[in-house]
Amino acid sequence: MRNGRPDTDYVYWRWKPRDCNLPKFDAKRFLNMMRGKSLAFIGDSIMRNHVQSLLCMLSQVEQAVGVYHDEQYKSRRWVFPSHRLTLSVVWSPFLTKASVFEDSDGVSSGIIQLHLDELDATWTDQYENFDYVVVAGGQWFLKSAIYYENGKIVGCHSCQGKNITQVGFYYAYRKALNTTLKFITSSKHKAYTFFRTMTPDHFKNGEWNTGGYCNRTRPFQEGEIDINDIDGMMRKIELEEFERASTIGKEKGLTLKLFDTTLVSLLRPDGHPGVYRQFHPYPGKDKHLKLQNDCLHWCLPGPIDSWNDLMMEMLVNG
Repeated sequence: MRNGRPDTDYVYWRWKPRDCNLPKFDAKRFLNMMRGKSLAFIGDSIMRNHVQSLLCMLSQVEQAVGVYHDEQYKSRRWVFPSHRLTLSVVWSPFLTKASVFEDSDGVSSGIIQLHLDELDATWTDQYENFDYVVVAGGQWFLKSAIYYENGKIVGCHSCQGKNITQVGFYYAYRKALNTTLKFITSSKHKAYTFFRTMTPDHFKNGEWNTGGYCNRTRPFQEGEIDINDIDGMMRKIELEEFERASTIGKEKGLTLKLFDTTLVSLLRPDGHPGVYRQFHPYPGKDKHLKLQNDCLHWCLPGPIDSWNDLMMEMLVNG
């Protein structure tokens, strides 16, 4: 909205589950439930997007006070003084240890080095401080990368010109999720954990860096769109790894919840910033200019707000 998007219908559409009612997010009740607790969102920029939505909704009752940020403002922490709630977003796009060579626009200067069996200490070093955790993998696994296990190269994805076996990102995703969930289920610290599924994008005729765009102004109706093959396989891996971890978690008294936002989000191609990822992209410019679109993250307010409705319901009645 603030960036000049001319249509506003996307703000008012709201997902309604079949055969039941999903109550709207209750900021006052949420803050009271979380009084004296610590809630962390661990993942990539979609997690940051989710936290921004949550902060906006909670501001109806109390404004958060920022108390920490890293140099790039990717990991941040806030407190709600009256409720003694600590809210964190921890930047860890792979969840496992990785060396990434990209600028702020996502342009790569070198191939990612990803350790599939070694977790990212950015979040594991803090894990025991968190009462509630939302964790997710996602789109970063589609990037070119060289994969390591036990400190040795085991394969890669899209590493042409290198004498390394192409094992693909499905292999890496399963391994990384398995490592992550194994840590959570074996930890002595029993955080209440939401495992969020992957977020689909809605790029048409290209990707973010090849002219892809998203210009729909209305949601899809049920049955109008199917999940694409890549997102479908990634979600299949997530569900299988979650089921395995959930069985172990139950035996140990751990609360591990599947936070499945994939199909809900698939119906909302209208909810992305598109060219309005930047402030008023067209002032004095030709509107036929080709600009980079964001068809992955979500407008605020927008469809991602419904994730908080779901999370609230899972906390209350889960």
